[in-house]
Amino acid sequence: MTYKNFIGGEWVDSATAKVFEKTNPADTSEVVGEFQDSNVQDVEHAVAAALRAYPSWRLTPAPKRGEILYRAAQLLMERKEDLAWQMTREMGKVLVEARGDVQEAIDMAYYMAGEGRRQFGQTTPSELPDKYCMTERVPIGVCALITPWNFPMAIPAWKCMPALICGNTVVMKPSPESPLSMYNFVEVLEEAGVPGGVVNFVASSSSSAGQALIAHPDVRAVSFTGSTEVGRQVAQTCAGTFKRLTLEMGGKNVILVMEDADLRLAIDGAIWGGFGTTGQRCTAASRVVVHKRVYKEFCKGFVERARSLKIGNGLDPSVEVGPLINRKQLNKVEEYVGIGKEEGASLLCGGEQPQGEAHARGWFYLPTIFGDCHPRMRIVQEEIFGPVVALIPCENLEEAIEIGNAVPYGLSSAIYTQDVNKAFHAMREMETGIFYVNASTIGAETHLPFGGVKQTGNGHREAAVAALEFYSEWKSIYVDFSGKLQRAQIDS
Repeated sequence: MTYKNFIGGEWVDSATAKVFEKTNPADTSEVVGEFQDSNVQDVEHAVAAALRAYPSWRLTPAPKRGEILYRAAQLLMERKEDLAWQMTREMGKVLVEARGDVQEAIDMAYYMAGEGRRQFGQTTPSELPDKYCMTERVPIGVCALITPWNFPMAIPAWKCMPALICGNTVVMKPSPESPLSMYNFVEVLEEAGVPGGVVNFVASSSSSAGQALIAHPDVRAVSFTGSTEVGRQVAQTCAGTFKRLTLEMGGKNVILVMEDADLRLAIDGAIWGGFGTTGQRCTAASRVVVHKRVYKEFCKGFVERARSLKIGNGLDPSVEVGPLINRKQLNKVEEYVGIGKEEGASLLCGGEQPQGEAHARGWFYLPTIFGDCHPRMRIVQEEIFGPVVALIPCENLEEAIEIGNAVPYGLSSAIYTQDVNKAFHAMREMETGIFYVNASTIGAETHLPFGGVKQTGNGHREAAVAALEFYSEWKSIYVDFSGKLQRAQIDS
């Protein structure tokens, strides 16, 4: 099937008349579909459509906008199984995780639908008589939403739903590695009743369309999720025209395992954090710092569990680890495994592609664990985005926290301990935007802010009420009914 762009309420071909193929990463002989290979002209059309739709959508009462989002949530719920199946086929994550991805979109749609009746402002006394003071949220305008491939429906929903409920219009560009899930998402929004031009979808195999979208003078805000390197370029582009910008970038997340931890539970968390989505999450637990008293026992159990994981096509319900997204990512993982060996880390398991016919046509890699790692090793410092976990021994909690914080990123961290004092100490000291106690580094919920510090982000948060702060501006309003000139700070 050939899938079209969605611009101005219509499904249209690209101006290039070209398409690109998307294949199944678990079986590259299987073509998932053909998508429009859009260019700058398509971006121009999409932004123009969003700009035309903005005045009417801005004035649509927020509760009415919320009703549309509520209908979208219902449609997503009805189609959850089919949408999850298609997601696994296009980007590889196992089916149970794909269902969770769709569920995040459902949760965000329901949550933001409610925000249509909760965009509260403030009323406050004036310093002058016969005068009211109040605030209200107002939308920004056309928003560009650039999303990654690893959460191809959840992340578009994180960005799109708060943007729409605040009264903005959007142009969305998916990763070329997972355009089908965003296509399906936009199709649901159309069916739910989103007016033409309010949501626009442009697919492309290259970065040129995204660059044109970010730089477009009629785009007032940009939300980008991707690598830190690309995020830095996006920030520089937006700075020139003072666009509002939110960046969600890399992570090198850590689990701290203390001497009093429930090791069974800690190993469960490390397996889920390290190898869920084949390690291709910004919140993946790619580092585990373990107290020396329990280091050997933890390593033994962790390696045994990792070796037992079933690898294969995520559509098989018994499979626990799917493929990497493409050959480039597989090459990157192989390169870092080589770096780990050269650095002197102990390869405890994995470190190669699985053999056999079942894995011959996909981008599979065995869950890989390095032991006895030094905190300054590259495999400990740099984001790999694959099924590779580095184990680092430590003497005590203070050293564990020091190791945990000694990376450029600051998205998510976790501690396993039975000591409430240790938990609260780590909670305060870890330099991350998300923190877990006796749970892994992944599992964020839609009603809490999501985002990180340092090179992970630029200070904004996605999800929850925090997202409204990015997709709306505050307007302060003064109503003077005194019938005379009153000068604040002078006549008070």
